[in-house]
Amino acid sequence: MAKKSMVEREKKRHRFVEKYAKKRAELKALANDKSLPMEERVKASLRLARLPRDSSATRLHNRCQLTGRSHGYYRKLKISRIALRELGSAGQVPGMVKSSW
Repeated sequence: MAKKSMVEREKKRHRFVEKYAKKRAELKALANDKSLPMEERVKASLRLARLPRDSSATRLHNRCQLTGRSHGYYRKLKISRIALRELGSAGQVPGMVKSSW
């Protein structure tokens, strides 16, 4: 199980990304628009820099939905390899059988 603080920090980042997504996209579009004067583009990039760092989607990290583990994460299932193994052993994943010999 991951530290509670790390899981909560990641949840906070998700909230920030959702909250600032529209504003961030507008400012990025202005900063990258070559038809605008350089002064306006610089102002847009400075306003973009003033936004909270955690509002950037690149700061998000994939974590297991069940345990909060960050490594060994399967994107398709949104769980870690260890949680998948435990669910498979318990017979809760359809079509998955844990092999033993």
